[in-house]
Amino acid sequence: MDLRPPAESAAAAAEIEALGYGALWLSEGLVRDPFMEAGTLLAATRSLVVGTGIAVIWGRHPRLVRGQARALLDAHPGRFVLGLGTSHARLVEDVLGLRYERPLTALREHLDGLDAPDPLLTLAGIEGSPAAKAPGAPRVLAALGPRAVALARDRAAGAFSYLVTPEHTARTRAALGPDRALIVEQAVVAGLPAERARERARRHIAGYLPAAPYRASWQRLGFTEADFVDGGSDRLVDALVAIGDERIAERITAHLAAGADHVCLQALPAHPAALPLDQWRRLAPLARRAGRRPGVRAAGA
Repeated sequence: MDLRPPAESAAAAAEIEALGYGALWLSEGLVRDPFMEAGTLLAATRSLVVGTGIAVIWGRHPRLVRGQARALLDAHPGRFVLGLGTSHARLVEDVLGLRYERPLTALREHLDGLDAPDPLLTLAGIEGSPAAKAPGAPRVLAALGPRAVALARDRAAGAFSYLVTPEHTARTRAALGPDRALIVEQAVVAGLPAERARERARRHIAGYLPAAPYRASWQRLGFTEADFVDGGSDRLVDALVAIGDERIAERITAHLAAGADHVCLQALPAHPAALPLDQWRRLAPLARRAGRRPGVRAAGA
């Protein structure tokens, strides 16, 4: 989304809402901050929920995150969800130039900061004011492994999973329990011949193969090092990316049956700077028939 002019992104959000999608999830921004982008998209729509899916905690002070989320929620009540996560070393170290270490501890400490009394309000002597006590935005945590899922269960409204299978969804639901939300991203390619769609799907998966958290997640699902070469095996690509209308509908249904509350469709565009509006339009009626009101995710980091 943030690779397009703001007016174009806003128009796309309005169309996503008109198509019947319930939510729009923003990745970590490539050229614009996802919180600022969320404000633009919320202002362009009437009921669409916008969430960060996810915003990377590294380099973001908890107080600033809390203030940004609060501003969005105050302006658009009930329509913003704060999604947070640690991403992976390639992004944090190679791109941001920060140290990626003890990610779960870092996320736990970030949550501690979000939940602590605001030191500035304390300094100003207004920590007891009604504004200071207003509830914050609901939050979900990126969670692939068991410890991250446990943290989402204990410290958030739920979990956001990415590049997973329905089997992972079932395991995550069992670990989360019945009273936490489970949002599942599902990568899709629609409207292309099978061979071209597979090429696009493999290109997407190849970008995540060097990232240790994803490899560990896939290994827990039974994939091996042999699946991680040459851009990913057909078995891995087909398990993670649903190709074609029938397979996409089946995958949405499978995630919902496994315990997902919300399936977020990430339609893979031909180019990272392109918005896959053609696929979102094509998939809208199919997704509604497959289950509960779906969402879409704008691709990015």
